[in-house]
Formats: sequence, C-alpha cells, structure tokens
Amino acid sequence: MEALAVRLSGLDSYAEGAIRVVAFYDTLMRRRVDLPALARASAGLAECVAGFRLHGTGRVVRVAPDGGQVSGPPPAASSTAPITLDEEEIGAVWLERPGPPNPLDDVLLDRLALAAAAVVERYGPARTTMADPALVELAISADGDEAGRTRALRLLGFAAGLPVRVVAVRSRLPLDRIGALVCPARPVKAATVGDVGVVLASAVDPARFPAGVRAGIGAADGPDRSWRQARTALRFTTAREPVVRHDDLGALALLADVPRAAARENTDVAAVARVAAHPEDLATLDAYCATGSLRRAADLLHLHHSSVARRIDQIGKTLGLDLTDPTALLRATLALTTWRLLDD
Repeated sequence: MEALAVRLSGLDSYAEGAIRVVAFYDTLMRRRVDLPALARASAGLAECVAGFRLHGTGRVVRVAPDGGQVSGPPPAASSTAPITLDEEEIGAVWLERPGPPNPLDDVLLDRLALAAAAVVERYGPARTTMADPALVELAISADGDEAGRTRALRLLGFAAGLPVRVVAVRSRLPLDRIGALVCPARPVKAATVGDVGVVLASAVDPARFPAGVRAGIGAADGPDRSWRQARTALRFTTAREPVVRHDDLGALALLADVPRAAARENTDVAAVARVAAHPEDLATLDAYCATGSLRRAADLLHLHHSSVARRIDQIGKTLGLDLTDPTALLRATLALTTWRLLDD
C-alpha cells in the first residue's frame, strides 16, 4: 500500500492522501480497536474534533485531537457521514473543523463510518438497558419483515437464534430499573412504545418485578407474537395479580378477543358492572372468585367468614346467581374477568 502511494504521489497528491487514509483505517481495523479508540485516532488524523452517535443506544462520543473527551453541545459539523450496517443507518460520524473542510475529509469520514459499522457488528451495542424506541418497535412490529426484525434485534444486542421474551409494562418506575431487576444476567432492552413500556429480554423472572408494576409476559416464540401475547396478558393483570404470564391464561386469553360491544350487552357482565359501583362488594366478589371458598376469601379480605357469606349472598342476588353453585361461580368469574377487560 505504501509503495503504491509513493508511485501515485507523482501523479496526484489527492490520490496519495486518500490511499494513506485508507491504509490508516485498515491498520486500525487489524488492531481491532473499539469505538472510542477509533474516534481518538480519527481526531488525531483530522487534527480537529471527531464524533460519532449510535441511534440504537443514543451514545455520543466527541474527541479532540489530543485524545481528550469534548463536552458541551457540539457546534454544527463541518462534514458528516452515516454509519450503515446491512443497508440500515445505525448512526453517524462527523468532523468539527473550525475552518473550511479539508479535501480529504470526505474520504476520512467514509472510512471512519465503515470502520464504526464493523466495530458495532463485532462488539455489539453498549450494555445499557434503555434503547431507541424506533428500534424496539421495529423488533416487535407485526407489520415488519423478518430481515428488518433480525437486524433490529442484533443492533439491540440479541444474537441470532437467541430466544427473546417481550414484556408489556405499566409502571411509574423507570423501565431500565425494571429491566435490570427481571433479567439481571442480560441481554435486556427497554423503551416506551405508545403508552406502554416494552422490555425485551432473553429470560424473565416473574418473581423479581417490584411492587407497583403491572406486567404481561409473552412467550419466547418470536418477538412480534410475544408482544401481542404480552399486551393481552397485561390486560388481565389486577392489583391482586399484577404480573401475568400469557402461558398461564390458557383459554381465558380468548376473552380478550370478545368485541367490547358484545361484552357490554352480556347480562352477567352488566350485572358485575352494577356490583362494581360498590368497591367493597367488588373486592369481595374478586376474592371469592379467586379462591372459591368463603373462608379463604375472608382470609384475603381480613374479615370474618360470616361477614363474607352475607356479602356473597347479597352480591349473588344482584348477579341473579347462586354463587355457592359451581356453574354460577364460573359464570361470575368469567363475567368479572370480561368486565375488567372493558376498562383496559
């Protein structure tokens, strides 16, 4: 390469400089440098501030020619180039030259962008939980193609063939904290899509969700399908059961597909809505449907079982059902569950 540069130098100084730039980055890649080292070397070569940003993680690095990190808001870049991986733009590189651009700046940025893409592909994204919502949405969307979903998952840090579970979350707690708790071994990524938090993880421990979190967990059979399952499971969560696995719903999951108008018109569901006007009665019905036992319901409610029996008798009259009958109790349980789904 150096010999070729010398031969070309007599013909075209620009060609000589371009080949030296190419050789410079070839050497860096053989040394398998990471992104910060790549930025430092580029700033030294360009003799001005060099920077890069990765869209998937939001990571930004700006380095001065002396190798020091540059803080503060960056000025307008003198020249920039996209970082492209598998025909998808995953970030950008730029130079912050105070004067006019150098004739070789475009060549330098092209090689820097190629090198940055190779480093991202080799080492993967930074170990951070929060991710670009657009990238997460691409990974879970039912409308996307499989190639795009695979690229998105790889950029999020999930290797090909790695099972991915999707969790739909409603919580006031930060998503990164939730993700780190339920999947401490990683990889795990999180973002807000619409009004729902999304956590993608290689494994999820339902017992590790903190108090105050409502979560629906999908199965690990494709992130798009897992996301649909997670949203459905989230609709079944309650204060008593704040974390629901779709796998545990079984045939109950079919209730989520009942049209809302049809559900509202059902006589049992309408009767539950009347019971719900009285919070104590609703809590009693919920505990009794969950346990099927007056004594166990009383334990949940911290009441004497005779008090619960009187309430259940009155609730049964409102529902038009004898709740001591197993079939009637099943109807009440299905109606209560369906009524809850109407409010989601």
